[in-house]
Parts: sequence; C-alpha cells; structure tokens
Amino acid sequence: MGCAEQTTLSSAETSSPASTLKASQSVRSSPSASPTSLSNTRTPQPVKSSPSSSLAPVSQNQKISAEGIGPAKLGMTFGQLKKALGANAEFKVKSPFMVDIDAIAVQQSGSVQYYILYPAGTTFSNSQVIESVVTENSDYRTDKGVGPGTPLKQAEAAYGDATLFFNTENESREYIKFANQPAVNISFRPNAPANQQYAGIYPSSSGSYQETKQYNPNASIRLVEVNCRGQSCAKQ
Repeated sequence: MGCAEQTTLSSAETSSPASTLKASQSVRSSPSASPTSLSNTRTPQPVKSSPSSSLAPVSQNQKISAEGIGPAKLGMTFGQLKKALGANAEFKVKSPFMVDIDAIAVQQSGSVQYYILYPAGTTFSNSQVIESVVTENSDYRTDKGVGPGTPLKQAEAAYGDATLFFNTENESREYIKFANQPAVNISFRPNAPANQQYAGIYPSSSGSYQETKQYNPNASIRLVEVNCRGQSCAKQ
C-alpha cells in the first residue's frame, strides 16, 4: 500500500485518550462527494474482478451496507470490533494511509479485510467510535453483488447510470454516483485503467469540478467506503 509505517496492535486497550473523529479536510460541495481524503497518487491494492454473476446471497460477515462493512459497524467502538473478531484477527497501523488520514488494517487469514480510518497524527483507542470503514477486498459486496473489482457496467446494471466526477480542489479524487445509489453514506471510487489518471472520459474544461457519464469500458470499482462523518454515528 505504499505505507510508511506498520504497527501490529494487540487486543489490549491502547493508552491514548479517546478523541472524536472529525473530517480532516473540507471538500467543495458536489454530488455525493466523499469526505475521505484519498489521494489519486496512492498505489491501490490490486483487486480481483468480481464474477459476472455475483447475485448469490451475500454473507453478513462480508456485506457492505449503510451500517458498515462486514462486522465493522458504524457507531461501534474499536474495542467492540476486536471482541467480535476474536483472536484470529490482526490490527496493523498504516501511517500514512491517505492524505491527512491514517488507518488500521484489519487482517484475517493473511489478507486485509478492510481499513478503519481516523485523522492522521492521532491514535485510535479501543474506546473510540468507528466512523469510517473502507474496503478494497473483492470478497465484500452489497446485497446486489457490487464491490471492489466489480466492472462498472455490471454495477450500472444493479444501480442505474453511473456519473463519474472529480474536483481539482479536492486533490482530483474521482468518485462514482449511481442513479439509484444504495445509500447516501456509501461512496464508490473507480479503478482507472493502466497509465490513465481517470476512469471517466471528461470534456475539455478549465473548471475545477467535472463530471461525465462516459467512461473507459474496462473501468471497475476500486474501493467502497461507508462513513457517518457529519452525522450521528450512534450504533443502532
């Protein structure tokens, strides 16, 4: 992941004081702009292509929904997640992970399942509430079979027409908004084809915000984020 530091966390309570997570960067308002400070320059984790027929029932342990990703639910504490996962999970700090964002990689069976995000330069203790979870693991999908590695055309079949957009004032991070978005707090980012900055095909323009419905036919979903920043993160 191109990370500068990896620290394995034990299941014991960390000694750092709990602090409230805040969005680390203000983002110019645009349709469904995600608060995550994910730089386009960060090397993405390779993802497997999802099978073309991925409508089999999704396991609750691998389901992406408005409530979270798998067992990592928004509003639960880090300590509660550790308890739920038990001794078979490892927790490694990734610092830096994104621009202004650090993360804890949750690993099982030798592979990263998802990342718990928190502001860079801070620590994340067992008592702190999970506000943002990101996955690049193609085993995780929505109830319509969409997740990392899903071809964008297949995702459109599930959620309607895709609009791709970016904002140069938000580090030109590219996002996807579907006509029938599964939830307002679920954000999708595309995986651009090799040697290309964007998956979308944008008109020539000097404006800072651009969007398009045209995209490279080989484009796929790179990652999915679920977050409750700016909203109540109280666990239902």
